[in-house]
Amino acid sequence: MSSFSRPVLFAAAMGVAAPAFAESHVDPAIAGAIAARQAHMQLYAHNLGIVGGMAQGEIEYDAEMATTAAADLVALSQISEQAYWPEGSDNSTGMTRALPAIWESPEGFAEHRADLIENAMALEAVAGDGVEALGGALRGIGGTCGACHREYRARDN
Repeated sequence: MSSFSRPVLFAAAMGVAAPAFAESHVDPAIAGAIAARQAHMQLYAHNLGIVGGMAQGEIEYDAEMATTAAADLVALSQISEQAYWPEGSDNSTGMTRALPAIWESPEGFAEHRADLIENAMALEAVAGDGVEALGGALRGIGGTCGACHREYRARDN
């Protein structure tokens, strides 16, 4: 093996191994909290995808399905997320895009959560009333999610 290829192979191996190496040094409790909150966010996304798809005409409107998805969003918003956000579970772990601002501004983060609950309930109240009502309420919850993500989630590079 040439002297040139060893550094290249080492660099390539480190590029693959570095993320796993970084995650292996994360406290298992922190890693578990991150995994739990990411799963919770996936459930939000799944239900928002249903009502959003209906509002955009990508999924045929179904009042029962829309109402169920909206009720699930309310239920998800009511689950305590306190254990999902331990200090040290920010984007420095390499496992999440959660910014340290969450822990630096807990009051602001809590306000976004309160807005989410309020807007999820507003969506649930009208989800079965037709696609127009669904779309109007969906703008509120989408704005809430977007505002929180802009302030507290790192952007993709």
